[in-house]
Amino acid sequence: MISLEPVADPTAPLARRNPVAKVAAALLFSFTLVATLDPVAPAIAIAVELAVLPLFGVRYAVLARRAWPLLLGAVGIVVTLVLFAAEREGRVLVEAGPVLVTSGVLVTALGLVLRMLAVALPGVIVFATTDPTDLADALIQNAKAPPRFAIGALAAFRLVPMLGQEWQMICLARRARGVDAGRNPLAKLRLFVSTAFGLLVGAIRRGTRLAVAMDARGFDAGTPRTVARRQRFTVADGLLVVGAAGLAGAALAVSVALGTFRPLIG
Repeated sequence: MISLEPVADPTAPLARRNPVAKVAAALLFSFTLVATLDPVAPAIAIAVELAVLPLFGVRYAVLARRAWPLLLGAVGIVVTLVLFAAEREGRVLVEAGPVLVTSGVLVTALGLVLRMLAVALPGVIVFATTDPTDLADALIQNAKAPPRFAIGALAAFRLVPMLGQEWQMICLARRARGVDAGRNPLAKLRLFVSTAFGLLVGAIRRGTRLAVAMDARGFDAGTPRTVARRQRFTVADGLLVVGAAGLAGAALAVSVALGTFRPLIG
């Protein structure tokens, strides 16, 4: 089951920071790395992210459990480029029939994988250390986001764990009715697609009911709403944002100094 509750030590130095500051720092640190295709800058960024992980109060084992879909995505990128890359520059490393692996393909795949991990890990860390209610309150108070948007985002975060539970219920219900793919991979694929479609339909229905319930409770009235918990943006929060931007810039500077910088455009 997926859980979006914070799993970090709440007394950790960076876990206590304002949710808006953590989101802003993650965005600045991540999207700065999108400007380059080389593997050096993302590799430095990943090293920095893993180094500061204890400051967020997150254990490495917890991060591994939360980030395993990223590892699957990394494997998919490598396999896709190895099989379907249009340019095969560099020295030939493996040649087996239609499969041709060159050093250029591997460097490109490594750069894309590292960049994906470097961009995604800050988001994983932020949401592993932030309570959804605190995030919604901070968006309204500090980022001046519309309450309808912030509270809707909060409701969506709260409903995400139900998707895992509903998936299990659908699978158990089908198994009770004798619907089982057995060892047939094609049947498993068809069953997966139909289960995903059923989950999507259920999610849309639940979202519609939630929207109607929120409107009935006056969330669309346009009347200014009060907040129960005060979220303060302090100097330390500002330093976190500035520090994230500085570290991302330093990673790019090292890449330029080593001569490996490959701009995304141009």
